[in-house]
Amino acid sequence: MRNRRAALAAIAGAASLALTLSACGQDSEGGSNEDKGSAKGGTIGIAMPTKSSERWIADGKNVVKNLEAKGYKTKLVYGEDDPDQQVSQIENLITQGVKALIVAAIDNKSLNNVLQQAADADIPVIAYDRLILGSKNVDYYASFDNTKVGELQANYIVDKLGLKDGKGPFNIELFAGSNDDNNTKYFFNGAWSVLKPYVDSKKLVVQSGQTGLTQVTTLRWDGATAQKRMDDILTKSYQSKKVDAVLSPYDGISIGILSALKSDDYGSKSKPLPVVTGQDAELASVKSIIAGEQTQTVYKDTRELAKVASTMVDDVLNGKKPQTNDTKTYDNGAKVVPAYLLQPVSVDKSNYKQILVDGGYYTESELN
Repeated sequence: MRNRRAALAAIAGAASLALTLSACGQDSEGGSNEDKGSAKGGTIGIAMPTKSSERWIADGKNVVKNLEAKGYKTKLVYGEDDPDQQVSQIENLITQGVKALIVAAIDNKSLNNVLQQAADADIPVIAYDRLILGSKNVDYYASFDNTKVGELQANYIVDKLGLKDGKGPFNIELFAGSNDDNNTKYFFNGAWSVLKPYVDSKKLVVQSGQTGLTQVTTLRWDGATAQKRMDDILTKSYQSKKVDAVLSPYDGISIGILSALKSDDYGSKSKPLPVVTGQDAELASVKSIIAGEQTQTVYKDTRELAKVASTMVDDVLNGKKPQTNDTKTYDNGAKVVPAYLLQPVSVDKSNYKQILVDGGYYTESELN
């Protein structure tokens, strides 16, 4: 077992990169320590952030399905947005003798000690969707092009408002994700790179004055927290003005923002709802888009992400080099973590059937 991590380091350092990934259960709550001599039949630990988001429930199920199809047992746990609970869960998985760990971190800086325990036990770690910071014991990272997510959201606002055609000025407010999630800065920076020139030229005006990342984050991506902040912004900055667009990084935040807007009479004939973006194509938000409330979401096919992470685990445990397509971007402060990034897709009322229904992500009946 001890030789596996040394072999893994040698594999990760190889110069040749493969830029495509071949496409390629049930939650085993009990876990298993048997079959320590071989990878197949062993148990893989999967640590997800919370069941409060349908996105993470789907991720967990999809990872389990893919791993079990490859002949592994699984142990899936949810930390319910409590970093200490997630650390404890991962410690338990290590004690139970899992072969590998797939971790979607709640707090990207809280896992250093427990990942050292994993390394000492020769357990490889795949960071899932959220990069884990400050630890050299993260072997690979599976995610989406997070900068592109923000660019898609911002460009949608630009196109919807007609800013490239010289229209404006318009009022916009900015929201970002949780300050303890490394993805937050990529989403926001991607969006801000598109929006800032229009803010500088006064074609977009942030009436609240809140444009810095630290001013616009939303702890734990919580919709109620976003709703309260939007309420405050409307009260303080929009008594005689109207909001034309809201940059929202995630569907759960978008729903909170929309609740605040509707409480302020947005959505009426005299006060139309602004452009509101989102991310993850959660069912409630897709229905909101169909109903003409939320305007856009960024779809990330988590079925494909689960395949990527599961294939990475299978490759590592069998002495193969996982395929990656980014070995420069994701420096976690202790190392540059080799990554495989999938591409996100912008979805609105015009293309949701083609992308989500025809693609098999949702059925028509689920959306009606």
